[in-house]
Amino acid sequence: MTRLTRYTGWLALVPALLLAASGPAAAQEVRTYSKKGSYDDVRFELTNAVINRGLTIDYTGQIGKMLERTGADVGSEKPLYKSAEFFTFCSAKLSRQMIEADPMNIGFCPYVLFIYESIGQPGVVIVGYRRPPASGSGETKAALAEVEALLDGIARDALN
Repeated sequence: MTRLTRYTGWLALVPALLLAASGPAAAQEVRTYSKKGSYDDVRFELTNAVINRGLTIDYTGQIGKMLERTGADVGSEKPLYKSAEFFTFCSAKLSRQMIEADPMNIGFCPYVLFIYESIGQPGVVIVGYRRPPASGSGETKAALAEVEALLDGIARDALN
């Protein structure tokens, strides 16, 4: 085995070692808020909170219906949600700011908010989002903090 082959072999292990070392600390935290009330009312307020900021919901994912529809196909018919959806949208200003800070930040677009009422807690509606990481350059951290402030403000407004 040549020295180059041994070196190349070790290089192949680097990504796996870095991933293993990062462990749970690398996982993104999910922030949620809850409210006792009607799912439809909170959903209405959530969509209004997005629209009132001059933003457009690009896509509404019917995650609850998908899980219900496909449960038997994956060997589980356990009901999880009375209702569950996610909404995707972007802010041209904030997206440009974070992507100008680092082109890799494209991975944080679009922004996603979710809403659900679980079978286990009927009458309690949860609204939340995945928190952007507080990492990268100073510009990236600042831009992602603004994205998080936007998501948090929308989620809180939906529950007022």
